Amino acid sequence: MKTWFRQHFAAFARATRRLFYAPLNTLLSIMVIGIAMTLPAAGYLLLDNLKALGASSTRVQQMSLFMETNASAGEVAEVQKNLQALLPDQWRFVSRADALQQLKASEGMAEIVSSLPKNPLPDAFIIDPADASPETLEHLSATLGSWQGVAHVQLDSAWIKRFDAFLRLGRLAVNLLAVIFAAGLVAVTFNTIRLQVLAGAEEIEVARLIGATDAFIRRPFYYSGILQGGLGGGVAVLLIFVGIIALSPSVTQLAALYGSHFALQGLAFSHVFALVACGGGLGFVGAQLSVSLALRQMQRTED
Repeated sequence: MKTWFRQHFAAFARATRRLFYAPLNTLLSIMVIGIAMTLPAAGYLLLDNLKALGASSTRVQQMSLFMETNASAGEVAEVQKNLQALLPDQWRFVSRADALQQLKASEGMAEIVSSLPKNPLPDAFIIDPADASPETLEHLSATLGSWQGVAHVQLDSAWIKRFDAFLRLGRLAVNLLAVIFAAGLVAVTFNTIRLQVLAGAEEIEVARLIGATDAFIRRPFYYSGILQGGLGGGVAVLLIFVGIIALSPSVTQLAALYGSHFALQGLAFSHVFALVACGGGLGFVGAQLSVSLALRQMQRTED
């Protein structure tokens, strides 16, 4: 086991030194990889922020349950009991008296409300379900509407469906973009490692003559690909972080003008790890393909 670790550490050290042999080429490769990873990663982050914005500012998932105006106290209590069992801590009750007071406090409505012979408003429940998917909300609306004493359940299902369809279309577009740039990342790593293999062709031939295995020869190039991809992922994280810092004040100010407390969400630690790991993984794939092809060509030349 110690020998195995020693061999891999030596290969990692060689790969690290190789990065500094041509610092400009290495820097350009890492920057290209970082930019290629930034675009789809920023797209995913944008979609997550749009989803959060839709939920926080427009309250697309909010439902209003209106009781019948002649509903008894027992029916209201039964609906409260059912809601607590179905959606605990995801609703609040607005009595008809409170609703009338809120309407009376509205500008220009005090005289109109005072002239009414009786309170025309029903008891209501404001519901904020945790699951805001269109299918879940429509099923919940149908369930609530079937309860005794419920007159109407208000839900803008058409808007929710349009918003959900927009997010799904955006995620599909970002997925396609991610596949394209992943292929480009593999191609960049492939070309970089291929140049390294060709530059060290004589060293590889000597190593084979003294009995070096293919695994020993390949290992440093694999680590070179992983390092370049991982560093490219780190560059992507840095670029996104800078972009969030630059955009956050303007976005927060714009949201405040619309009465919202929305703020841009940055990358979580899991996202950072995923970007670096994804970059390293794609770098390994590009290096593996490049080294395999280059060694086969060198073998054919020797034969």
